[in-house]
Amino acid sequence: MACLIFDADDTLWENNVLFERVIDAYLDWLAHPTLDRAATRAVLDEVERANVVVHGYGTAGFLRSLHDCFERLSERPASPAEAREIEQLASALVFNEVELVPGVAETLTDLGARHDLLLLTKGDPAEQQRKIDASNLAHHFASTHIVAEKHAGTYRSLVAERRLEPGVTWMIGNSPRSDILPARAAGLNAVFIPSPHTWVLEHDELDHADRGVLHLEHFRELAEHF
Repeated sequence: MACLIFDADDTLWENNVLFERVIDAYLDWLAHPTLDRAATRAVLDEVERANVVVHGYGTAGFLRSLHDCFERLSERPASPAEAREIEQLASALVFNEVELVPGVAETLTDLGARHDLLLLTKGDPAEQQRKIDASNLAHHFASTHIVAEKHAGTYRSLVAERRLEPGVTWMIGNSPRSDILPARAAGLNAVFIPSPHTWVLEHDELDHADRGVLHLEHFRELAEHF
């Protein structure tokens, strides 16, 4: 019996596409007079990269980044009216419900009959828990874990806490930076299921010669391998 650890955002349900829609609307609204859209987005990415280190992940940190990006590009703080407009743009990020990736519910049911399943997600604890609750997937997992960041130490701690056997434990996710590379560094196997909407800050290079990483195209394919 294997232990399968699942990422949540953009693995079990759609997430970053919602942020990308807000960013598209934000860039339209910002309409910087001298920078093109790609250059403006690059500034926002830089601001987000700095902010997640200090403020973590989630909608509150993202909203802060939108305000900080405006201030950097405009060389002034947003006016009260502009601040309200930015907050209105981000108001779509209220997770009253989640959209599951196709095949997730039935595949988890199938896999749970044969293997131990865990959930490991990073972000704001209250926000992530709301999404877990809204997904109606929690019953599939022996335990769920919400962490501030995913690095090799995170995985080693989970192995120790749950007394897992690394050789038969697999981390399943869409993020090279948070799911695959640190899990491998901790001695776990990994399954990479790419998402077209993976956040740019989660991108990284994978070693395609690494036989400890299984590359799949769709979530449903997990049932063919485990």
